[in-house]
Amino acid sequence: MVLAAQDKYAVQVPDGLSFSEFRGYEGWRTIAVSQAGDVIDVILGNPVMIDAYQAGSPGNGKPFPDGARMAKIHWTAKRSEDAPAPTIVPDVLKNIDFMVKDSRRFPDSGGWGYAQFNYAPASDTFSPEGSGAGCGAACHTIARAKDFVFTAYPKR
Repeated sequence: MVLAAQDKYAVQVPDGLSFSEFRGYEGWRTIAVSQAGDVIDVILGNPVMIDAYQAGSPGNGKPFPDGARMAKIHWTAKRSEDAPAPTIVPDVLKNIDFMVKDSRRFPDSGGWGYAQFNYAPASDTFSPEGSGAGCGAACHTIARAKDFVFTAYPKR
């Protein structure tokens, strides 16, 4: 019996964002990388987000514009078996978080909508975490002064 592959772009957070709203995220530019414990992250931005960062947002006092989108891809970490020095690299995909700035659609969460999709390697499928587009809003309130975005855009 052959199972059909999941169309990840059909997955949606109940009463929230859909994966399809971030189509093409795989090709977005890197904003930054981070590591928390045994998880490695890459944070990506669409062209609107990258342009805003390069123009100085949010440090210049200007919020990110509507249409700005971010993706944060999480992997478990492992030591590289090939690198000559101790090197930590991504291993198994864990989940993907998304943010989109749309002030009209998300007025109650600083203009941002949030989504998290957990990945199940055994079935090669994604499933939504939580419900509603504001599910990430509570933890992002501590970054209110940075337009609710934790990630800085480091010098290149």
